[in-house]
Amino acid sequence: MSTTASPPAPGETQATAADALTLSGVDISYRVRRADQRIVRDVSFRVARGESFGLVGESGCGKSTIALAVVRYLARNGRVSAGRIEIDGRDVLSLDRADLRRLRARTVSMVYQEPGRALNPSILVGRQVAEVYEIAGAPRSEALDRAREILARVRISDPDGVMRRYPHQLSGGMLQRVVIAMALAAEPSLLILDEPTTALDATVEADVLDLILGLRAEFGTSLLFISHNLAVIAKMCDRVGVLYAGELVEEGPASAVFGDPRHPYTVGLLRSIPRRDGGARAPLQTIPGSLPTPGSVAAGCVFAARCGLAQERCRAETPAVHRIEDGCGERGSRCHFSEQAQSLPIHSIVAPDSARIADRAEPLIRARSVSKTFQASGQRVRGLHQVDLEIAAGETVGLVGESGSGKTTLARVLMGLTAPDPGAEVTLDGRPLAPLAGARTAADQKALQIVFQNPDSALNRRHSVRRLISRSLAKLGGYRGEALQARLQALAESVRLPERYLPMRPSQLSGGLKQRVAIARAFAGDPQIVVCDEPTSALDVSVQAAILNLLTDLQHRERVAYLFISHDLGVVRYLADRIVVLYLGRVMEIGPAQSVLDGPHHPYTEALLSAVPTLDDSDRERIRLEGEIPSAADPPAGCPFHTRCPRRIGEICDTTEPEMRVQAPGHEIRCHIPVDDLRRLQSAGGGAPSASAGR
Repeated sequence: MSTTASPPAPGETQATAADALTLSGVDISYRVRRADQRIVRDVSFRVARGESFGLVGESGCGKSTIALAVVRYLARNGRVSAGRIEIDGRDVLSLDRADLRRLRARTVSMVYQEPGRALNPSILVGRQVAEVYEIAGAPRSEALDRAREILARVRISDPDGVMRRYPHQLSGGMLQRVVIAMALAAEPSLLILDEPTTALDATVEADVLDLILGLRAEFGTSLLFISHNLAVIAKMCDRVGVLYAGELVEEGPASAVFGDPRHPYTVGLLRSIPRRDGGARAPLQTIPGSLPTPGSVAAGCVFAARCGLAQERCRAETPAVHRIEDGCGERGSRCHFSEQAQSLPIHSIVAPDSARIADRAEPLIRARSVSKTFQASGQRVRGLHQVDLEIAAGETVGLVGESGSGKTTLARVLMGLTAPDPGAEVTLDGRPLAPLAGARTAADQKALQIVFQNPDSALNRRHSVRRLISRSLAKLGGYRGEALQARLQALAESVRLPERYLPMRPSQLSGGLKQRVAIARAFAGDPQIVVCDEPTSALDVSVQAAILNLLTDLQHRERVAYLFISHDLGVVRYLADRIVVLYLGRVMEIGPAQSVLDGPHHPYTEALLSAVPTLDDSDRERIRLEGEIPSAADPPAGCPFHTRCPRRIGEICDTTEPEMRVQAPGHEIRCHIPVDDLRRLQSAGGGAPSASAGR
């Protein structure tokens, strides 16, 4: 926590010599069709030296726009139309080109959401990192040595090997560490992180967050941290600002804002977080409506149209910043009724019956002995190994594991996008499915649909949103004329896609909006099974809640089954009936969601769960996994997890692969440690048992 004086409330920021970053009354406008559209309005906050400040809010609220304005990377039609931005006391907006380049090279660095786009695919990683030092004046040999050192400092175990690779040869977590290393190479006083962990699995995300915290302490770097994950912000930030429709509506210490929110929008965001108590799955609370279009709110509170507490005063009178004196440090809320914020009426789009509808007697889809071997650089890479899976009508099976564990490969095999090795069997309603989709019947193709993790790769950028969804409605659903238009409207509303976006192309949409289009298209043909491959990873919590409610509602109405792949175990805990845990292409644990998550569970599952950030991490101890997931081209002998397992019990783990053991009906664990020992260790948080325990 910063030792400087507490910051003033929103709208009252005044720069001090200790500030790493100060925004004072900032407006940001874009020139669109010969008219200025104000995207950000009167935003003021400051980040003291050594402090971490978080920005949260829905997609499109202006978080990334503010970050880009700080380093003057706005698009050509964007400009800061009012206010002042200072870094280390220097007015950023008045700098000439040479001074601005020096500021970017030495004072402020930025880590983007997609690290692959920040690296040149045709240049070796080592050269790209070394270039940062060369720009600062270091000779090439020294720059390479320093690049090796900084890669080691971001916990890359083989910096020499990484330096000799191209970006496409690295995992997502490794790429993010490389980008962070490049950002820290200049030892900036301010580091801006724009959704740096969105696409990372739980263990890699935890490693990256711990890395950032450690480097922040080591370098004394100030952080501006942007994320839609409120638990990540709670872990990483001293203070937080809540942004809505370009306005800072609440600001204060993170613990106070999340523990005692004083703006209805903040209350709505917190209520949208998936929670599941016991076996019940209550519908998620959501925020009704959608963000207003830029410039559409001329007077009054920007949140009034979606606020359950709004009165006539809210629509006519712009609220001033209300100071909150509660002993938690200075806080501010831009709301006429901040004291009543937590009485915001509960809103939910759907209210499905919590009774489970899955029929486990007869699986809808069944996979038996599924293996998949790839050929890469003359090596045999085992992507899947003897995987068995069943999904019943109306059931949700969660598929979890680190990147490279085989989740997407299994999904592609079920969809017929990748042919399994000979000997595998995949059936639908008891009928064998052809290995590849091209050989399957039209009915089988319609029955299985998929929502990909990256909508950019799945949406034709030349087509409008209306055409993308309409083509699927016509091809898969057989809709025509007025029926097609009515179904299109209903689908768009169900995924929170306002009608104004239908004429747009994917390139004009935010990441969250693109994913909504992809989800709508997947449901166009009334499928029996939908494979969801990280469908909510790019969505903020309020839109995610609406999507999860949609999935639940469709499941109860249509008995749709889901294979839900996600690294967000909070979402999996909420949505899944059963969970399958994959590691290095093998099933390590399978069982009812509550049993798998409550334990006893496999040590790998235990480590995954411990890595998930929550709004209150005070009593949780993380189990660290050392090293990277082994190469599928050269998997370890014995238990595939033994090289990283914190509960390894001895030679048996190194030499003998364990069989699946039944822990309870329907719950199986692949581990040498007896279930009773796992239960005792995990309930006590103890270390590994004796070497004889598994014999």
